[in-house]
Amino acid sequence: MKDTSEKTEFVKNYYGNVLQGMNDLKTSACCCSDELLHPAVKDIEKEIDNEVLTKFYGCGSPIPPALEGCTVLDLGCGTGKDVFIASRLAGPDGFVTGIDMTDEQIEVGKRHLEPQMERFGYDTPNVQFKQGYIEDLKAFGIEDNSIDVVMSNCVINLSSDKKKVFSEIFRVLKPGGELFFSDVFAGRRVSEELQNDPLLHSECLGGAMYIEDFRRMMRNIGCTDFRVITKHKIKLNNPKIEMKVGMVDFYSMTVRAFKLEGLEDICEDYGQVAVYRGTISGYPHAFDLDDHHRLISGKPMLVCGNTASMLSETRFSDHFKVTGDRSVHYGPFDCAPAHEKHEGEGDVGGACC
Repeated sequence: MKDTSEKTEFVKNYYGNVLQGMNDLKTSACCCSDELLHPAVKDIEKEIDNEVLTKFYGCGSPIPPALEGCTVLDLGCGTGKDVFIASRLAGPDGFVTGIDMTDEQIEVGKRHLEPQMERFGYDTPNVQFKQGYIEDLKAFGIEDNSIDVVMSNCVINLSSDKKKVFSEIFRVLKPGGELFFSDVFAGRRVSEELQNDPLLHSECLGGAMYIEDFRRMMRNIGCTDFRVITKHKIKLNNPKIEMKVGMVDFYSMTVRAFKLEGLEDICEDYGQVAVYRGTISGYPHAFDLDDHHRLISGKPMLVCGNTASMLSETRFSDHFKVTGDRSVHYGPFDCAPAHEKHEGEGDVGGACC
């Protein structure tokens, strides 16, 4: 199954007709544990119709905070679970667009749109669903620099042209806008044989991105620093498929990246300090920018130049006080995740934990 259109049609049929619920999945790759959900997201899920929830497939919870009033784009929205969650968080002044190529999936979201808006108490819907392909956002009339936040849940791996998808994302994002997505990644390159297996591809394994190739691709399209929020090894729970994929290790990862000028390819120290004001809804005590940057409310914390930009040149700027600039350079900033630090290294007083 090497033909791109053949792959696409198989995936559309798999998610539109073969799968009728999560129990029909052959592996656990497209399942999200409730442990990953923020309490606010869990509360909103209680307001969402059961059909939307049971026919939705994802490997994470790519719902960033501080969405109030934002224009949000959900790529591969499926039945619209994440669309409706973002709709609730964005509020009546925000707007969410969900795009999916599978008619049967998106029809579920459209059918439940009005009841959801009534349940949320919105006089005017702040959601729209569009059927089509995430590789071509121009087809939907989405203009350059027009979107605050792009999200996606375990869908980009299904695309045969991932570079085009990410290029389109950074085209439509506003300066300072954010990409926040969950997907399946691989610890090594997936062989062509596995990529062309229709079941493995549809189960989000065949198209899983090798982590280092993803890093290189992001660099080539101009994003030199993305941040990992969570990373969990996937247990496939299917002995036959485990035997087939062999030594390939798969991970569910949630990643954020900002459309910012001047980000460097390593963390550099300019003596900048950030103080979290504790004002992001649902995060009164601390805010995790990624898996190794926890900003504690009210505590001055050393940050690298990239982190300073992410906190001061995005929608998060009202929630942080960042002091200092890049006029004096002090060398590289010790910004490694805790699991990558060498034994015996102490706390350097920064936002890493």
